[in-house]
Amino acid sequence: MKTIGLIGGLSWESSAEYYRVINETVRDRLGGLHSAQSLMYTVNFAEIERYQHAGEWDRATAVLQDAARRLERGGADVLVICSNTMHRMARDIETSVEIPLLHIADPTAERVLAQGVTRVGLLGTAFTMEHDFYRGRLHEKYGLDVLTPDEEDRRTVHRVIYEELVQGQVNPDSKAEYVRIMRDLVERGAQGVILGCTEIMLLVGPEDCSVPVFDTTTLHAIAAVEWALAG
Repeated sequence: MKTIGLIGGLSWESSAEYYRVINETVRDRLGGLHSAQSLMYTVNFAEIERYQHAGEWDRATAVLQDAARRLERGGADVLVICSNTMHRMARDIETSVEIPLLHIADPTAERVLAQGVTRVGLLGTAFTMEHDFYRGRLHEKYGLDVLTPDEEDRRTVHRVIYEELVQGQVNPDSKAEYVRIMRDLVERGAQGVILGCTEIMLLVGPEDCSVPVFDTTTLHAIAAVEWALAG
């Protein structure tokens, strides 16, 4: 088994879910008392959030590059960034170390295509929904047609993530808003919906939507296990 290096704290609420899913998956695959060989370096999300909203992406990149190097020195064989948004600097992190990086969009897109979906709705932070680093990868590498909510609903999705979910708050009213927004995406032609922020799975799931829901947290974590157990 290879060692998975997790860049966590983005937020720790979803990092805990990564740790849970990775270890449950290893136990399911290997049985008995098996658990994953893993390292996690947790950054201070308050610092990262400040850089994000100030547009200081170079400073955020430097923090994650440092985390990646620490994990590599600690013996990690592969890197996992426990966040969709922070894949904005995936290439910079990838080139700062010798070990590979598992991009969160790849196992997600592969599952989307495996279910015959070609037009998908995307929920996430404003950065993920509006910048091209994520939608562009889904479209250019996998040929997916990506829909996002309208401007007002994007603000709602973003607000709930930063004001509630990353702080461990699950609000029934916010869930109802997300369900409505997913329904609107389906009415616009989405054949599936990507939960493109690693905390969204704390709020909504497959039971809340009439089309397939793709939880990036779980798909990314499982892909990390598959990589660690291969070969």
